[in-house]
Amino acid sequence: MDVKCPICDEVSQIDDDSPLAKCLRNRRKHLYLCPTCDERIGKKTRKRQATGKFHLYEEKKEVDPYIQ
Repeated sequence: MDVKCPICDEVSQIDDDSPLAKCLRNRRKHLYLCPTCDERIGKKTRKRQATGKFHLYEEKKEVDPYIQ
């Protein structure tokens, strides 16, 4: 399966039977990032988290006392 990184436009080949290929086929909103872009974004994200100004907003779920 040919995949293209949306950041650097690098075209890569992944195995058709891999879990990543299945995820990309079944969920169109998932994007493929090449290993270099993935590593670069990961480094920058960890750097932002280390500053203390990075907030990850998660949905606050109400606890239902009837469901445990």
